[in-house]
Amino acid sequence: MSLPIIAIILTAALLHAVWNAIVKTAIDRTTTLGLVALGHVLPGTLMVVILPLPTAESFIYIALSTLVHFGYFYLLGRAYQHGDLSVVYPIARGIVPVLVSLWALLLLGEVLPFAVWCGIALIITGILFSSWKVLRSGVGSSALVLALATGFCISIYSLVDGVGVRVSGNTLSYWAWGAFLHLFIASFAGWRRRQTLLHLPARVWALGIAGGMVSMTAYGLVLYAKNFAPLGAVSALRETSVIFATLIGYFVLKEGNWKRRFGAAILMAFGIAVIGMNA
Repeated sequence: MSLPIIAIILTAALLHAVWNAIVKTAIDRTTTLGLVALGHVLPGTLMVVILPLPTAESFIYIALSTLVHFGYFYLLGRAYQHGDLSVVYPIARGIVPVLVSLWALLLLGEVLPFAVWCGIALIITGILFSSWKVLRSGVGSSALVLALATGFCISIYSLVDGVGVRVSGNTLSYWAWGAFLHLFIASFAGWRRRQTLLHLPARVWALGIAGGMVSMTAYGLVLYAKNFAPLGAVSALRETSVIFATLIGYFVLKEGNWKRRFGAAILMAFGIAVIGMNA
């Protein structure tokens, strides 16, 4: 895997951590997730107007991805009702690289070298180590089930988008339609929180929508990378967002133990290096 592709995926991971930090600090996370979805819709609407259509074949993948994203947002919001972000996030993201690699192997015939699997294992170990103290203290059954279900959804839309963008004929157009169809997620959240939205300060609206635009940018970068690298390897590098999130938690939100987080960062850095040299 080339250094530019690695840099693109790591940038996407950092941006993903940023928008999750925005959700974490929100008082009403369901409302904020709805505003994040709206932050996809606004630029997505402009892009679908000015860009050419992707191939007809790709629309089934766009529709399926939209459906799975709906489940992802719903389950993520529910998971945060039963467990802290520091518990839910590493579980949900930690299982994704293995699942995506397995789906890609079974359904697409993408065979990863043993060294890449070792790199994936290092990244997963780093993800779990970054939140080991919290995870060791115990995870409620509801939070655990919802976090695992969220991770399953992430793995499915990662696979679907990986195939869809490759047959779309235009990565920008595929990205635009995927973002625009977050309209269904934003509408659902808006309907459920319609009374709350009427009284939200302008700052909350702006922060949520900005978080959505950051999320959309991260999504686009990963889609681009999936044209050039195995889906399992992309997913593993993408999930380094966990360590970025924990570092933001320590330096910005003043959370946690810096030694554990630094150790996790080292493990994940080794994993990134192994994948980069062998994928």
